[in-house]
Amino acid sequence: MTAYEASAGRRCHHAVSPLHVCGYFAPEHQDELAALGLERGPMTYYAGRAAPLGTVDAGTVTATFYNFSHEHVRRYIPAAWTVTTPEAVVAARQRGMDKALRRLLGEDACASRDMAEAAGLALRATEACRREARPLYAANAGLPVPEEPHLALWHAATLLREHRGDGHLVALTMAGLSGIEALVLHNATGTAPTSALFMQTRGWSAEQWAAARDGLRERGLLDGAGDLTESGTALRGEAEALTDRLDAAPYDHLGPAATARLTELADGFAKALRAAGAFPAHAFGKG
Repeated sequence: MTAYEASAGRRCHHAVSPLHVCGYFAPEHQDELAALGLERGPMTYYAGRAAPLGTVDAGTVTATFYNFSHEHVRRYIPAAWTVTTPEAVVAARQRGMDKALRRLLGEDACASRDMAEAAGLALRATEACRREARPLYAANAGLPVPEEPHLALWHAATLLREHRGDGHLVALTMAGLSGIEALVLHNATGTAPTSALFMQTRGWSAEQWAAARDGLRERGLLDGAGDLTESGTALRGEAEALTDRLDAAPYDHLGPAATARLTELADGFAKALRAAGAFPAHAFGKG
């Protein structure tokens, strides 16, 4: 894969991924999971994302999610499976996303030709995804494809995001970064969620965050102000380049023209999601 193809694949990922990520902020998604008896907040997140894996324990969730505190995960998993079943959660997740996307994008957009075209292209890209060493992708790949175009696109976006994410964890491991260290470096770019949101949602304390930041300073990856050094920037660049290589197959399979078209269509939907307030602005930024 050339550098251009890698960047094209990355651009496509960034355009498609919001169709999946918006669910984590959507009240409809959490409402459907809470209706099953799950606690709002971390329990609905852990159960919702892990449900395709089946009745897994906390260790499996920590391993596959990577940057979440194991102690935090243990508070909610496997307790969630004493309240409801993974199968019920998978169905509720789809109902919630149906309602959320209809609200955020509108009925016309959900039923549009562009939506159907984007869903078809995204699903075609997933044909080249591999299950080996990609547990979250493989688990979601075992679920049926929804019939309605907006849900088919959401499903494909989930597959593509988890496929890239599984590969990204390999890159982070090779970079020698723990889960919390990866978060601290990502936050230092200024384009990631805030440290407060990372700590709240991933279950890390302020003391643990500070210790990880100090460790990264000792490695020369952050400077005294907590900004990325040249070495830190280089390490992140290497990890992203490896992630691109590990995620090349879907976009190689789709081809340059179709990848560009999927990027164009998905970017239009992503902009509409942002305009509709799908992603709270206060949750992003350095610090």
